[in-house]
Amino acid sequence: MSTPTMGDLSAPVTVLTSLMARFPGLPGVTVRICPIFPDQVELAVHDDLTAFEAWREALEISPEKVVHRVQSQGTTHVLDVHTVLMGARLHLVAYADILGRAPGLGAVS
Repeated sequence: MSTPTMGDLSAPVTVLTSLMARFPGLPGVTVRICPIFPDQVELAVHDDLTAFEAWREALEISPEKVVHRVQSQGTTHVLDVHTVLMGARLHLVAYADILGRAPGLGAVS
């Protein structure tokens, strides 16, 4: 398998450019485009589940498609969903602390 070129990343870059033009008022997110998954753009939200929800609604992704899990020994919520947009895979993910828990201490009283 050959190493992907910058041209191979055009689909996710095109999707990102379109999202910026269509939704300039949505919250900023961490964006990841990499040659390991040259047909995917990842939008990651940290510590703001409301921002994840705004993006999910704007992208018209059904709430039933969102997968919720907990990681980091029960201290972090993860919301995760995938869709296809303009020929590229889009991965929307959010990470947020679980309130009332402190790492290594269990529930906070």
